[in-house]
Amino acid sequence: MTKDLFDIGEIPEIGTVPARMHAQLVRPERFGEPRDSIKDEVIDVPEIGPNEALVMVMAAGVNFNNVWAARGVPVDVTKTQARWGEPTDFHIVGSDAAGIVYSVGRDVKNVNVGDRVVVHAGQWDVDDPWVVAGKDPGLAASFRVWGYDTCWGSFAQFTKVQAHQCLPKAEHLTWEEAAAPTLTGGTAYRMLHGWPPNTVSDGDVVLVWGGSGGLGSMAIQLVTLAGGRAVAVVSSDEKGEYSKRLGAVGYVNRTRFDHWGVPPAWNDPAWKEWFEGAKAFGKAVWEALGERTSPRIVFEHPAQDTIPTSNFVCDRGGMVVICAGTTGYDTMIDVRYLWYLQKRYQGSHLFNDEQAAAFNDLVRDRKVSTTLGATYVYDETGAVHQMMGGGELPEGNVAVLVNAPARGLTD
Repeated sequence: MTKDLFDIGEIPEIGTVPARMHAQLVRPERFGEPRDSIKDEVIDVPEIGPNEALVMVMAAGVNFNNVWAARGVPVDVTKTQARWGEPTDFHIVGSDAAGIVYSVGRDVKNVNVGDRVVVHAGQWDVDDPWVVAGKDPGLAASFRVWGYDTCWGSFAQFTKVQAHQCLPKAEHLTWEEAAAPTLTGGTAYRMLHGWPPNTVSDGDVVLVWGGSGGLGSMAIQLVTLAGGRAVAVVSSDEKGEYSKRLGAVGYVNRTRFDHWGVPPAWNDPAWKEWFEGAKAFGKAVWEALGERTSPRIVFEHPAQDTIPTSNFVCDRGGMVVICAGTTGYDTMIDVRYLWYLQKRYQGSHLFNDEQAAAFNDLVRDRKVSTTLGATYVYDETGAVHQMMGGGELPEGNVAVLVNAPARGLTD
């Protein structure tokens, strides 16, 4: 007789799906700091559709999406997931997972029960006219982020995904190593390779904000693989040296500057102070590089505090590409530098199947390190996201064990 509910870490026979499961939930009535908002509850295991798969989660990756979801800012995620016909009274956090396929829909052909997979976070309607026409699903009106825009995220014993999200797990990695880098790595891949003609190539200088973090640590490796030269922006010399070990040619310690944030208006006398700070930062980039060459690509995600400086130091004809707003959403672009020097300010969001698979292949071929900096246990889910929200996590990516044992599995 099949058990109705298994404990965390208690693994049912492959293909055996219980009726109930543990999951880390956010509910609208407790939006707030992650340590209080994200809580373990027991709920029904979701039913899957014809193009979906049910994956037993062995480990889940920690991303800033979950911090936003927990706080209910900038959006109430339960309201956004209502557009896809999903629950509106709760949300399961998590947009990175490694696990085992336990069930597949009738039309699924790319994965089978028992497959060991990682899950990328891009979802869209398979019958969306844009997608059917062969255009980039990442730009489709139906595009959404699994585990953020949708309900059934990775911090649960089982997660419901679209089958195309499942990619082969790298055999040499533990579950937690495999779970950690897919969202950040795929996002970095699109930012650096997805916006021609401003794609990283041999010799290009790329300024990488947060070079020691999950996203930045992936970007540095991808820049280096493409023959580019990454300069990391970090908050300490220790993190700078870590970035150099990943392949950065140098780093800038941002704590040595204080001109951050939205600058005064150009005709305000205080603007000159900001301008001198931005110039000093640009000179520090040259010093880290060892030559007077400006970045062809600026890899952005802090946003409000840093965009004015990024726009200033970016090279003529270069690109500032941004995927997030961790310091705030109200950015300022001085269009004099933008139009006169013909720069590009490009938004970038997640990735499509091809980009996710390209990054995953680099991981499987051992060309990219997953930079797993720390692993936590399931009961620490709220606490680890609290640390992420406060900038208190160690270098690299971070994962949480769900059903995997503490030592991880490699077979």
